[in-house]
Amino acid sequence: MRFVIQRVKHADVKVEDRTIGEIGQGLLVFVGISASDREETADKMLKKLLGLRIFEDENGKTNWDLKKVAGELLIISQFTLYADCRKGNRPSFIRAGAPGPANALYEYLIKECAKSVPCVRHGEFGADMKVSLTNDGPFTIILDSEELNI
Repeated sequence: MRFVIQRVKHADVKVEDRTIGEIGQGLLVFVGISASDREETADKMLKKLLGLRIFEDENGKTNWDLKKVAGELLIISQFTLYADCRKGNRPSFIRAGAPGPANALYEYLIKECAKSVPCVRHGEFGADMKVSLTNDGPFTIILDSEELNI
């Protein structure tokens, strides 16, 4: 599982010119799900995500997590995070999870986040989405379950 996390001042996602998710200060998280990911993987990745201290405290130090700043969360599925560009110029996506199981795990992530984050918004799995954001910093972090030995 891969997360590309952006600390944002604002973010929104549209499908067919209709806004389906919008947040203020918080985290925009692009989620890539592989064929080998399970709920256990998601649980460990979410624990890491929600514990990240990447918001500034009163002294300008990155000491606060999402909860401390009452931040919001926008979760977007993005299978292209599993693009393999090692051969040729056309990416391969064979490591990305199949749509059915990947969507189920994406829905699981949203449900689990909502247990501890009051404002969780999300995109639409498999849809052509337009995502806009105002990156705060910019501050972008990549979490990969394989690198974290999850």
